[in-house]
Amino acid sequence: MLLVLGALVVSYAQSLRVWFDQHQQISALQQEIRDRELRVGQLGDEVQRWDDDAYVKAQARQRLGWVMPGEIGYRVIGADGKPVGAPPEPAGPADPKADAPQKPTWYTKLWGSVEGAGKPPAAAKPAAPKPTPKPVLTAPPKGSR
Repeated sequence: MLLVLGALVVSYAQSLRVWFDQHQQISALQQEIRDRELRVGQLGDEVQRWDDDAYVKAQARQRLGWVMPGEIGYRVIGADGKPVGAPPEPAGPADPKADAPQKPTWYTKLWGSVEGAGKPPAAAKPAAPKPTPKPVLTAPPKGSR
């Protein structure tokens, strides 16, 4: 009887562990759904703000430093030579080597040589023959006719 009871406990323990793992996954996914729904709501509010012309004008003034027609814009230059209160400069690539063209890898070179070996070399075009110069015509002497 104890042996059967022990086998049942072992089999149910595995099932209970799987159930608890799945329950934790479900809870985590439900929390992720709530977080994403909140983010969707925030983005919807931002879209509504961008539909307002006054907000767009304020953002253009603040972020881009634009002025309305007839206004005069001023920039205050700080001691470091950068404008005070200016919008931050767009950041370039973090890795300067990222924009540099990359050297081909060894296997790219190898495959290029395999492809090149399968193509016959192009026949050399014969050089265009040099044109023969036209004879220079001179007028005959006056008394020869």
